[in-house]
Amino acid sequence: MGGAVRGWAGAARAGGAALASAAMYSDDPGSGSDLAELVVRWVRWVAAHRQPNNPIEDRTGRHAGRHQPDDVWFLAGTLGGAVTRQCVAPAGRPLFFPAFCWWEAGRTAEPAEPWAKATGFAQLDGAQLPLHSVGSPASFPVRGFFNNVVTAWPWPMQVSCWGLWCLVPPPSPGAHQLSFGGTDDQQLWVEAQYQLDVRQVSG
Repeated sequence: MGGAVRGWAGAARAGGAALASAAMYSDDPGSGSDLAELVVRWVRWVAAHRQPNNPIEDRTGRHAGRHQPDDVWFLAGTLGGAVTRQCVAPAGRPLFFPAFCWWEAGRTAEPAEPWAKATGFAQLDGAQLPLHSVGSPASFPVRGFFNNVVTAWPWPMQVSCWGLWCLVPPPSPGAHQLSFGGTDDQQLWVEAQYQLDVRQVSG
C-alpha cells in the first residue's frame, strides 16, 4: 500500500443514537495538551495490534485488555456500524476513547483539522459525558504491528489524528454500562456499547 493511509474511527468510524449537541464539546485549554498526548497514545495502542486481533474489529471484547498501559484504560469503537462488548477493566484507571475520530498517515507540521460536521455522544450508566474536540498539533511517529489498521506497516510512519474524545474518571468497582458513538453527518456512523466489569487488581 503506497501513499497516504487514512482511516476513520471513533465509536472508530463514527456512530448513531442520541447524538450530543455541539454545546457538549469542550476545548478546555487547561486539559488540551494532556488530552492531545492521550490521543497520540491511543493511536499507537490501536496500531500495536494486528488484524483481526485489534480493539476496533473486536466483536465481543475479548481483545480489550491487549497492550493496555498502566495509567489509563483505552476503549475503541468499530470501522462502521454497532457492536456490543463485554470486558473486565481494572479499578482506579480513567477510561479514554473517541466517539468519532479520523487518522491519516503522512508527515505534516500542521495541526489535524476538525471534521466540521462530526457529532458524537457518550454515556456511562445513563449519564451523559462531555466530549472534547482534540487533534494532534502535528504528525507524530507510529510504529505498529504488521497489518495494523492505522498504518498497515511495521516500520515507523508519521500520523495525524483528530476526534471527539472522552476522558472518564475511574469508575467505581462493579458493573457499568458504557455507550458512545458518532457520525460524520454523511454516511459514516458507529456505536459501541461496553458492559464493563470494573474490578480491584491485587498486587
